Amino acid sequence: MTTGSESLVFDPYDYQVHEDPYPLYARLRDEAPVYRNDDRDFFALSHHGDVLDAFRDSTRFSNSYGVTLDELAWGPDAWRAMSFLAMDPPQHGRMRGLVSRGFTPRRVAEMEPRIRELAVEYLDQVIEAGSFDFVADFAGKLPMDVISEMVGVPVADRAEVRRLADLTVHREEGVIGIPEAGIVAAIELAAYYTEMVAERRKHPTDDLTSALVEVEVDGDRLSDEEIIGFLTLMIVAGNETTTKLLGHAWYWAWRNPDQRRIVQDDPGTILGWIEETLRYDTSSQMLARLATEDVALHGSVIPAGSRVLLLAGSANRDPQAFEQPEEYRVLRFGRDGAESRGAIASFGVGRHFCMGAALARLEAQIALEELLARVQTWDVDQDGCRRVHSVNVRGFAALPTTVTSR
Repeated sequence: MTTGSESLVFDPYDYQVHEDPYPLYARLRDEAPVYRNDDRDFFALSHHGDVLDAFRDSTRFSNSYGVTLDELAWGPDAWRAMSFLAMDPPQHGRMRGLVSRGFTPRRVAEMEPRIRELAVEYLDQVIEAGSFDFVADFAGKLPMDVISEMVGVPVADRAEVRRLADLTVHREEGVIGIPEAGIVAAIELAAYYTEMVAERRKHPTDDLTSALVEVEVDGDRLSDEEIIGFLTLMIVAGNETTTKLLGHAWYWAWRNPDQRRIVQDDPGTILGWIEETLRYDTSSQMLARLATEDVALHGSVIPAGSRVLLLAGSANRDPQAFEQPEEYRVLRFGRDGAESRGAIASFGVGRHFCMGAALARLEAQIALEELLARVQTWDVDQDGCRRVHSVNVRGFAALPTTVTSR
């Protein structure tokens, strides 16, 4: 049974939803703005205003049980793997305040030369060949290297850490919840970071992990368990979302040649390109919350104790918030993308606004600048494209590309 149209079924585990959720989102907004799925035991909000209001309202929509429907990751211990993403005040403010000391705007800005160096290194390897997998050979490597260098993962370990991070979000068709491979990967990641934190306590270095080990505010310090949870969040969220953002920017510009010409003719529009991509096909499609009290909305009541999905991907396509939202317009938010701030749901809003948003934007800007400087035009093998299959994350697993260099 569902609230709204009886024929309307929204299942975040459905592979068809992963391929293209947007027609279904439109139906949810029109037919069931407060959607109920009894089989999966969740409600879903799809309107732009409702989603952003719920992001801001941590009193009625709590993060304390995590942000995913997966049963093994939902509950009062979700913070162990999701860090402050699965916390409410005052715990959230304490944890975020401590970790932010090692994740300052200065640290992000100082990474710009190294990010550009890494981008150039990978592009020099693939552009000359003329064809490559945009995800495997570039978009997947750059964010992993950036995060790895930030936290101190050695070069030799990065491919394996990325493999484990990918497995933690992948969902097998027909399997509800976290598959065995994902559970094993999460355990292995935790073990890896446990060893790394222990090593930094003995021998500090100039990386984020050492900064987290050493940070102290009024006598308050992070425990090993808290640091490991944060590092796990960083490597999964920091890698996955930026990789998917780059893939989507590349793909949707190719699918819309008139928009591609705009960014090719004027690289100063790259920031606008990034913001429109974040709106049009966001990496983080949905986040779960726990209703702490009965919530009345659109003539329905969400009972206290319910799981509620906030559909950021739907909010970003809501015609009540964006003019002709199904059109991909790289200048929608201006050349510098500034008009997107506070309007798109991609990084959340309020106290849980994504702490890595500035880094993700910087990585995407540098990557796309260096691409446009080297590539005259590009083509994508549509038949060879493969999407990831995840409840929360949307993006490409493979994006075969052919380029003509400048």
